[in-house]
Amino acid sequence: MPARRKAAVVAALGLTPLALTALAAAPASAHGTMGDPVSRVAQCYAEGPESPRSAACKAAVADGGTQALYDWNGTRIGDANGRHRSLIPDGKLCSANSDEFKGLDLARVDWPTTSVSSGPYTFKYRVTAPHKGTFKVYLTKEGYDPAQPLAWDDLDLDHPVATATDPTATGGYYTFSGTLPERSGAQLLYGIWQRSDSPEAFYSCSDVTFGGSGGSSGVGSESSASPAPSASAPSEEQIEEGEDESTVEHHGHGDQDADTSAEPTATESESTAAVPANEVRAAGATEDLAETGGDSSTAYVAMGGAAVLATGAAILFGSVRRRATSGGRGR
Repeated sequence: MPARRKAAVVAALGLTPLALTALAAAPASAHGTMGDPVSRVAQCYAEGPESPRSAACKAAVADGGTQALYDWNGTRIGDANGRHRSLIPDGKLCSANSDEFKGLDLARVDWPTTSVSSGPYTFKYRVTAPHKGTFKVYLTKEGYDPAQPLAWDDLDLDHPVATATDPTATGGYYTFSGTLPERSGAQLLYGIWQRSDSPEAFYSCSDVTFGGSGGSSGVGSESSASPAPSASAPSEEQIEEGEDESTVEHHGHGDQDADTSAEPTATESESTAAVPANEVRAAGATEDLAETGGDSSTAYVAMGGAAVLATGAAILFGSVRRRATSGGRGR
């Protein structure tokens, strides 16, 4: 084959791995928030982003807009890697220092609350894309004042009330147990989910009131003892209805992902073995999205671009081969 044609083939075939490399560098999706005790963002989403009922959620929308509520499962830092305190300044813990979610940082005494009491508590984390990792939940100290911006020193960081590593997601929730200490009045539970398969971490603020009845409130519970409106998590119907307005991932990157699951089952291994090698490499590049953050549309666009480039390379390679064969016959 002439040197010029050989160079063209090499250049064309080289585009495919470059496209897949670009795909791997694209950002990943968001994955969840505390469902019980319900987080501020989930509570406001449940009220309705366009017309929230509570004064606190109305103020959050006025300050940060409605998109944060549609993106309720996206309060995150893509490269946290355990550096939560150094990346999130005081006063911005509930938003994880994200301008989109700044309305969640408003210091108010009327955030809707979940009624709790000291003792065992079952936490439920609403997840739309499961990943391996560790959950830690911290409670504010005695003397916490919800009228002041939440600071790291307000949390009892030395004594998390719950810690769980790689719990199993069932029915859309990670469920794990903890113990709430003695407290009174308005307090706040701060949840951190640090993934172990990525530096990405997720954050949530759940307002609670001690002194009500019962230990675990249950998702969507009500309490007449709360000085603020009672909190309630969004229904599955509400979550499905809002997916089209969300800019983050609500499906995928689940427990069957190569990077996040346990060893594949025999069926999964056989299924993978039946896929052509080039498709397996493309799928692997898609999984790499989970390492860097972004929405699902990025994956489809990048994958489409990779497919076009791969197809073009194949066509060019075939054309060069035909020309080379035809030329050889003519000599």
